[in-house]
Amino acid sequence: MPATRTRRIAVLDAPSNLGLRPPTPSTVPGCAKAPGALRDHRLVSRLNAVDAGCLTPPRFDASAWRPGDGVGQAKAIAEYTRRLADRVERLWQERRFPLVLGGDCSILLGPALAARRRTERDRKDRGLVFIDAHSDFRHPGNSQYVGAAAAEELALATGRGQPDLTDIGGLRPYVDTDHLVVLGLRSDDPHRVELEASGVAMRTVPALRANGIGRSAEWALDALGEVATFWLHVDTDVLDPSVMPAVDGPAPGGISLGELSQIITTCAADDRCAGMDLTVFDPDYDPDGEYAKALTDLLVEALQ
Repeated sequence: MPATRTRRIAVLDAPSNLGLRPPTPSTVPGCAKAPGALRDHRLVSRLNAVDAGCLTPPRFDASAWRPGDGVGQAKAIAEYTRRLADRVERLWQERRFPLVLGGDCSILLGPALAARRRTERDRKDRGLVFIDAHSDFRHPGNSQYVGAAAAEELALATGRGQPDLTDIGGLRPYVDTDHLVVLGLRSDDPHRVELEASGVAMRTVPALRANGIGRSAEWALDALGEVATFWLHVDTDVLDPSVMPAVDGPAPGGISLGELSQIITTCAADDRCAGMDLTVFDPDYDPDGEYAKALTDLLVEALQ
């Protein structure tokens, strides 16, 4: 039976924008408002989900960062990662299916750390299906400097980068590249070749469509290998800007709402799927709530 039916969904807000740079010197990124915007369209009740509340992040303050300083707001992100991992583990103990509403992509580190803790205890591998327009694989080995964790979270999760974020609790790496699948990447991503050389299973948008969206989702589940569970990460910018412009990093050449719904439906229906996060939707670019409604409708369709 689908995981979302044997385990009731629990919606947890993770409104952290710590992994982003300020849009302007006097503003903060708007993706912290995303959970509220989705709740305004009755996401929790429409999913018949448990309301798991909100994990409030530390204060956003990127004022002191300069190139060469490492990941911005790293101390706050590490603190939030530990707390989010604790909350996700608690929901698993209650036999819930966490739906974590971000926030920026750095929130992935929380569920990834939670899964790694479980692997440390039972020695069973955990995987990650990473759906994103961007590889988010910038790290000191391939870039002059790092800065915004939301452009680096996959590198951090796989152990590439500064230890205060990659080795929390001595558990580096949180994600093994042998059990990592990347979907929706744009063909011109600067780190695509490095990911492929690392053995990461991957399908760009053209490859997704050439092989069929449904078959590609099934391929992803096979490509994870022998894992006890896997986490599903969805960055809203995987969608084409023509249907979802309300994101912090729109990238042309994306997939449609229906295609993303099909991928989520297939992945979440697998018994091994332990939960999902949704990131980078920015209500500041959605004054009429049109895109929040579309995203809420997508989640309800895919997860019911």
